Amino acid sequence: MGKFKEAPLGDRLGSADAARRATLARFQARATDTDPTLAARRAARQAITAARTIRLAERETERAAQEAARLAREAEAEAEATRLREIAAAEETERAAEAERNAETLQAEQKAARDARYAARKARKRG
Repeated sequence: MGKFKEAPLGDRLGSADAARRATLARFQARATDTDPTLAARRAARQAITAARTIRLAERETERAAQEAARLAREAEAEAEATRLREIAAAEETERAAEAERNAETLQAEQKAARDARYAARKARKRG
């Protein structure tokens, strides 16, 4: 196998210089702001960005509306539960009052029966 032949320094420097010139030429050949195709591409990108922003805003609005509807449903359910608790408490209060009235009536009847027995006993002893 033969010895590797390295290119001389001048050739290497020349190729590096040619590569730099080619890169500079490509850079200078790039489209400028006045180029209509560049302007069209930029406008298309801006339109896409604007449409994306609009879609994101619409989605966020939809999410906010759904959240508001969910909170409204929860508030309505809580109000209904509170109303039912109030009705149940009122019914329980009414039942307690009825039980108290029944107890008072029963006590009054029992006292009247006891007083009647006492009066009958007294009447038997006198008579």
